[in-house]
Amino acid sequence: MKCPFCGYFETKVVDSRPVDDDTTIRRRRECNQCTRRFTTYEKIEGIPLMVVKKDGRRETFNRNKILNGLRKATEKRPVSMDSLEKIADEVEKELYSLMEKEITTGFIGEKVMEMLKDLDQVAYVRFASVYRQFKDVNTFMEELNKLLEKNK
Repeated sequence: MKCPFCGYFETKVVDSRPVDDDTTIRRRRECNQCTRRFTTYEKIEGIPLMVVKKDGRRETFNRNKILNGLRKATEKRPVSMDSLEKIADEVEKELYSLMEKEITTGFIGEKVMEMLKDLDQVAYVRFASVYRQFKDVNTFMEELNKLLEKNK
């Protein structure tokens, strides 16, 4: 490991400990030349997950796209960023646990909506309106009626 201070290539590990549900190892290292210490993180390289878009294109899964959609849906709503991070984490964890190489945007969107419905119903409707691309007011009302029925 290259020292970030002097650039020397020989370092020793002073301390190691697991973090993030034992999926990452935090290591304290010391440079053999300048004796300064620094921290590195070692994470298992996962299988790249491909997302199949509605038009058939494929792209690498990007957790930030889920977060951005959640931020837009919860804009001006009393929802904490921690709650949004938790949803994104849970969706990402579930996707990787499926051990599939390709996942459709439809599957991802449904998982996000499922979790968002319990968090904030207004945000859920906002997300659903963009995700499901409501064609007219009637389809929008159908979704609202489903939500109202569930609440009764």
